[in-house]
Amino acid sequence: MSKRAIVIVLDSMGVGECPDSCLYCDQGSNTLVNTAKAVGGLNLPYMQELGLGNIIDIMGVAAIKNPLGAYGKMQEKSPGKDTTTGHWELMGLELRQPFPTYPEGFPPELITRFEQQIGCKTIGNVVASGTEIIKELGPEHIRTGYPIVYTSADSVFQIAAHEEIIPLKNLYHYCTIARELLQEEHAVGRVIARPFIGEPGNFVRTANRHDFSKEPDITLLDKIKESGQVVIGIGKIKDIFAGRGVTESHSTINNQDGIDKILEVLQTDFTGLLFANLVDFDQLYGHRNDPHGYAWALEEFDRRLPEVIKLLGPQDLLIITADHGCDPTTESTDHSREYVPLLVYGRELQPGVNLGCRETFADVAATIAEYLGVDYNLAGESFYMEIGG
Repeated sequence: MSKRAIVIVLDSMGVGECPDSCLYCDQGSNTLVNTAKAVGGLNLPYMQELGLGNIIDIMGVAAIKNPLGAYGKMQEKSPGKDTTTGHWELMGLELRQPFPTYPEGFPPELITRFEQQIGCKTIGNVVASGTEIIKELGPEHIRTGYPIVYTSADSVFQIAAHEEIIPLKNLYHYCTIARELLQEEHAVGRVIARPFIGEPGNFVRTANRHDFSKEPDITLLDKIKESGQVVIGIGKIKDIFAGRGVTESHSTINNQDGIDKILEVLQTDFTGLLFANLVDFDQLYGHRNDPHGYAWALEEFDRRLPEVIKLLGPQDLLIITADHGCDPTTESTDHSREYVPLLVYGRELQPGVNLGCRETFADVAATIAEYLGVDYNLAGESFYMEIGG
C-alpha cells in the first residue's frame, strides 16, 4: 500500500499573535478567533471533530473530549510573516534573515533599471492594497500603457496590468525581468503578476496571477524527489518554491477548484507528498478586511473536508495548517505574525493527541520525512512517534 502525505494550507488561518508580534505591529491579531467573534460564531463541525476547538477557544467551535485527530499549534521560527517564508519553513527551511521589504517604495535607481530593461516607464511604486491601486491608477495605466508597480508589508514586487493593455505574455515577461533584477540585497521573496480586466470604476483582478519566487535552498521537497517519490503541488505551491522539488503541478482558480484538484489527485495511486495551498482566505477576504467572507470560505472548506477524508487510504497522513495570519478584523490589510493551527489525521494514527505548541513550522517537514522514510537533515523535530508512528 502506497504511503501518501497530504498537507493542506488554509492560507492565512492564524490562531493568535506570537510572542514577538509586537515587532510586526500585530498585537491583538487572531485571525480565526476574531473572525468567529465578528460573525457571531463559526460552524466548522468536521474540523471540530479533528480537534480544531481544542487548540484555542473559538466561538461556535467547542473543544471536544475525543477528537479524531491530533492537534496543536506552531510558532514560526523564521523572521517574517509572508507566504514564502511560511511555506518554506513548513518544508524544513528556516530563514535566518528576513526577505527585504520596502515601506517607502523601491529605490528610484532600481525602478529606473527596471524601466530601462522593459522599455517603458512605470507608475505607482508605493505600498498599496492591490484592489485599491488598480482603482486609483487603473485609468492612468489604460491611458499611458505603463505598468503599475507596487508593494506591501510583505517582500513582494507586484506588477499590475490590464490584460487588454499589456497582454499576459508581456506581463509575465516583465515579471521575469524583475525577478532577474531583484537579487542580493533586493532579493524579494516574490515578484507577482497581477492582471486585471474591466473599466474605470469596475476593475476586477483575474485568476491569471502568477508568482515568480526566489529559488529556495534545499527543502523536504528535494529530499522526497531525490528518494524517487513524487511531490504534487496544488495551487501556488510550484510558484512558491520556484518549481524546485515539485514533480507535478496543478494550478487552481479558487478554493473550490483547489479542493476539486485535491480530490482528483487522491483518486490516483502515488507515493510521496500532495502539497496544496487554498488561497482565497487570504487573497479575497483577509487582505480585504472581510470577516464574513472569510467565515464563509472556512465553512465552505469544512463542508467539503469529508470528501477529502473519504479518499484517504489506511496509510495516508493528512495535515491541515496555515502559513501565517491575516486578521480581517484589524485595521491592517497585511499579514499578521501569528501561530498557525496543526491538525493531523490518519486512520491508523493515534487520535486525540495534544501536540502542544511546536517551536517551528519545520516540525511538519521532519514528521513527513520520517513517515515517508526519507533521509532528512533539515530543521524541525518529528512528532510522528507521538501520534503512533
